[in-house]
Amino acid sequence: MGPSNFAGAIAIGASGVDNRTRIRVGVVFGVFEVGMPLVGLAAGRGVEGDVGGASRWLAAGLLAAIGAYQIVQAVRPALGDESPEVSSAAQLRRLLVTGLALSIDNLAIGFALGAYHVNVVVAIVVIAVVSVGMSLAGLELGARIGTRVGARGEVLGGILLVAVGAAVAFGGL
Repeated sequence: MGPSNFAGAIAIGASGVDNRTRIRVGVVFGVFEVGMPLVGLAAGRGVEGDVGGASRWLAAGLLAAIGAYQIVQAVRPALGDESPEVSSAAQLRRLLVTGLALSIDNLAIGFALGAYHVNVVVAIVVIAVVSVGMSLAGLELGARIGTRVGARGEVLGGILLVAVGAAVAFGGL
């Protein structure tokens, strides 16, 4: 659970983050990481086989698409296009899709929670703490990388999201 959030947060952090962004990322990633296993638990084991394989490819595709979009948005002004800065609402939508993509494979964890009769409250608290902690650590590392690469941080963040998508697709995360 933590490695994908950590990698995704590095990509976001490389683009530059402030305290508001840190809070948003922690909350969004935490909510999705906790919510998806609960959805899986509610859905039951009957759909586990159908969802399991497809979730990895869906998550990988979403992350790669978000990364590619971020790269295009970062390069567009350099090409002479006078596009305005990305709105706060657009940034939030992108963050929500990223959170969903990073956590979609956690549906299977919900199936396991039901099958192994795990204490759901304890599992959810552990999942939330690990998710938020890894996300904040990734943001901090990404922000430090971003300050070193300067204006290219947005492009680097997009490249990292595409790489995270590839890692998810090939089972690396």
